[in-house]
Amino acid sequence: MPYKVYNGKTGVVYNVTKSSVGVLLYKVVRNRYLEKRVNIRIEHVKHSRSREDFIKRVKENAEKKKQAKEQGVHLHLKRQPVGPREAHVVQAAAPETITPIPYDTHI
Repeated sequence: MPYKVYNGKTGVVYNVTKSSVGVLLYKVVRNRYLEKRVNIRIEHVKHSRSREDFIKRVKENAEKKKQAKEQGVHLHLKRQPVGPREAHVVQAAAPETITPIPYDTHI
């Protein structure tokens, strides 16, 4: 098992052997990042899924560019931040007067 500091870290595989892989990691030591090379058995390593969304978006953008070029339309592919919600008017019911119930001391 790798040491607890390296649990969940993302790194780059730089060496492969029959039962383990060498992984290049960055560890925070005081005010800097140190490059650490750790040999980890294969069962303790999994692929990072952080690039899946990026790769998917690149493929979709390529398809959109292809379609826009066929139609001769200019296309903006940059992601836009979510804008504010649409304006609307809140319709409330008429005010209702509520009178208190007299206090009863009997149980």
